Amino acid sequence: MASSFRATDQAFASEMDVSMTALTQTDAQQRADDIRVFKQELERLEQSGVLTLSEEQRDAVAYHHRDLLDNYARSFDIDRTTASRQLSIGMRAASFLGALALAASIFFLFYKFWGMLSTPVQITTLVLAPLGTFLGTMWIQSNDSTGYFTKLAALVAFACFVLDITMLGQIFNITSSDNALLVWAAFALLLAYTCKLRLLLAAGILCLVGFIAARTGTWGGMYWLDFGERPENFFPAAILLFLAAVFVPHRNFSGFAVIYRVFSSLTLFLPVLVLANWGDGSYFETDPVFIKHCYQVAGFLFSIGAIWLGVRNYWSEVVNTGITFFVIFLYTKFYDWWWASMPKYLFFFVLALTAVLVLVVLKRLRTMQSEEAK
Repeated sequence: MASSFRATDQAFASEMDVSMTALTQTDAQQRADDIRVFKQELERLEQSGVLTLSEEQRDAVAYHHRDLLDNYARSFDIDRTTASRQLSIGMRAASFLGALALAASIFFLFYKFWGMLSTPVQITTLVLAPLGTFLGTMWIQSNDSTGYFTKLAALVAFACFVLDITMLGQIFNITSSDNALLVWAAFALLLAYTCKLRLLLAAGILCLVGFIAARTGTWGGMYWLDFGERPENFFPAAILLFLAAVFVPHRNFSGFAVIYRVFSSLTLFLPVLVLANWGDGSYFETDPVFIKHCYQVAGFLFSIGAIWLGVRNYWSEVVNTGITFFVIFLYTKFYDWWWASMPKYLFFFVLALTAVLVLVVLKRLRTMQSEEAK
C-alpha cells in the first residue's frame, strides 16, 4: 500500500508542476472548498448506507487530498476550514481599514509640515514618496503570500501618487485638468494588475470613469469640472467598461471581470436613474418631461436586459444589479403615480404586493434555470 501511495504521490507531484503555473488563488480556494464539501457528503452517504469505501480507497482519497491541500497552502493563501475563512474575512476588513487609515495619516502629515519645507525639498519629497512606496509595495508583494499587507502598501502608494500630482500642480501653478484623472487611473491599474488587487482596480476604474465623463463633457462644450451636470457623459465609460469585462482576458486575475461588470452596470444605471427624474440634465433639447419618460422606459428595458444577460451568462452580480434597479425604477414610478393620491397604508401595501410578484417571477426563472441544467 505504501508503494502505491508513493507512486500516486509522484504522479500527483508531476501533475501539480504542470498545472500549478496556470492555477489562480481562486481556483485553489474553490478546490479546497470542494474537498471539504466532498468529505461532508461522503460521511452522510456512508451513514445512510448508500456508499461505503474500502479502507484502502479511503486512505488513497485522504492521502491525495492532503497532498493537494498542502501544495495549495504552500503556493496560495487558502482557507482549509470554515473557521479560517471567517478569519480571512476579518483580515481583509482590517487590511482595508488599515490602508485607509494609513493613507489618511500620510495625507494629513503632508499638510501639517508642508509649509515648513523649501521648494526643492518639497519637490524631492513628492518625487521620492510615490517611487519609494511603489518599490516598497513590490518588495512586500514578493514576501507576502496572503496579499493583505500588499493591499495596504499599494493603497498608500496610490495615495502618495495622488498627493504628488496634486501638490506639484499647486507648486508650479499648473491649471487643473482632467488628465490628472487619467494619470491616477493608469497608476492604480498598474498596481492592480501587478499585485492582483481588486481594491486598486476599483480605484483605477473610478478615476477612469471620471476622466472619460469629463472628456465627454469637454467635447460637449462644458468645463471639465462640470461634467456631472450632464449624466449622459457617463454612458461612454459604461460601454467601455463592459467591453473590457467581455473582451479583456482576466483568467489569472480573480474577480477583476466581476468588478468591471459591476462598475459598468452602475455607470449605466445611475445616470439613467437621475435622468428619469431630472429631464433638464439631458443634452437633448426637448421637453424635459418627455425626456424623463423616455429614460424611465429605458431604465426598465436596461434592467430587464441586464437580468436576461446575467442569467444567460451566469453573471450573478449583473442579475442582482438589474433586479435592484428594476425595483428602484418601479418604486419610483409608483411614488410618482400614487404617493400624493393614495392613502399611505394602501401605498405600502401595493409595494408589498409588488415585492411578492417580483419574488414569484424570480422563483419561476430559477425553476426554469434548474430544469435547463438537468
